Amino acid sequence: MIDRQQGDTGVIRGPVLERFRRLILEWFDSSHRELPWRSDPTLYRVWISEIMLQQTQVATVVDYFERFMRKFPDVRRLAAADESEVLRAWEGLGYYRRAKQLHAAARQIVTEHGGRFPQSFDEVRALPGIGRYTAGAILSIGAAQSHPILEGNTIRLFARLLNFRDDVTTSASLRRLWEFAETLPGNERPGDVNQALMELGSLICQPGPPRCLLCPVSEFCKAYQQGNPESLPNKGHRTTRYETLHQAAIVVARRGRVVLRRCPPGEHWAGLWDFPRFSIGEMAGEPTSLTALQRELRLATGLDARLVPAPLATIRHSVTRFRIRLDCFLGESVTGRLRRKPDWLEWVSPDELEDRPMSVTGRKIARALFSE
Repeated sequence: MIDRQQGDTGVIRGPVLERFRRLILEWFDSSHRELPWRSDPTLYRVWISEIMLQQTQVATVVDYFERFMRKFPDVRRLAAADESEVLRAWEGLGYYRRAKQLHAAARQIVTEHGGRFPQSFDEVRALPGIGRYTAGAILSIGAAQSHPILEGNTIRLFARLLNFRDDVTTSASLRRLWEFAETLPGNERPGDVNQALMELGSLICQPGPPRCLLCPVSEFCKAYQQGNPESLPNKGHRTTRYETLHQAAIVVARRGRVVLRRCPPGEHWAGLWDFPRFSIGEMAGEPTSLTALQRELRLATGLDARLVPAPLATIRHSVTRFRIRLDCFLGESVTGRLRRKPDWLEWVSPDELEDRPMSVTGRKIARALFSE
């Protein structure tokens, strides 16, 4: 059983800890998912998978990982690529800052480490986009080094094992959970121990009611013994307030080409391409003013266009705390000359669209436009 002292998260010690590791490894060996990065866990492949898995479900990542590996099989190929190529390969995974940091880290590995992924914890932490958890996961799985991990699945697992009832989102609670995590990997198969902990949290000790009868280490679980594991972890009582936005995208078409806008630094989709988009703002909930949109289009692009009143489509989507309604309009009878800011606005053919990294909604509009 787990010894818990007042004010401590609890520690698994000695033979009990050895049994805990043995049971969780036996379960992992017989029950783990077959995932492409596990078949050849090099530091490079583990790194790519860990960055992709941040805030993204495993099932979604599998196909992206395999395509990314075919296009960028090693760190030198990734470092030599243009950022737009990396963003195009990442398109659809979201949180595009991850892809940009991945690309920057690859270039840093080539320039500072001769193209070899570093194996020092501090050097890995110094790479863009890599924090304590990611560095520990990469080095434990890819280099068999003993480092602790703490992420969403293991926070939930540890909170239940320890019957830890404090708010796990506070820095004090996270510090205590890290202390507990440090006791677990050991020196024998530390990467598999860490993967087993994450896998257990994902498949068995899942959000909501956990599958305790299938858990290989339920004998160690304080919350299970007390009959209330589903009540943990405690994430406080923060309420996310969502803001509703109403936007319009305009497809300006002339001679078989359309206008695309590259989102500049500082915007949500920086570096990606999108159709000219405008906030309707105070007109939300009212009939869209086509005259106002035509004026905004002229100011932004230098083009005049007659907007077809009926929207091509209405797309509803979410970005962080925003809930967005996007009305898409077709602009016809186009006159004027495209105002080309540096790499911001271009006339693009349907074939060229396939090679441009686009926002999710931009890609949906493009496919709707040119699908047969």
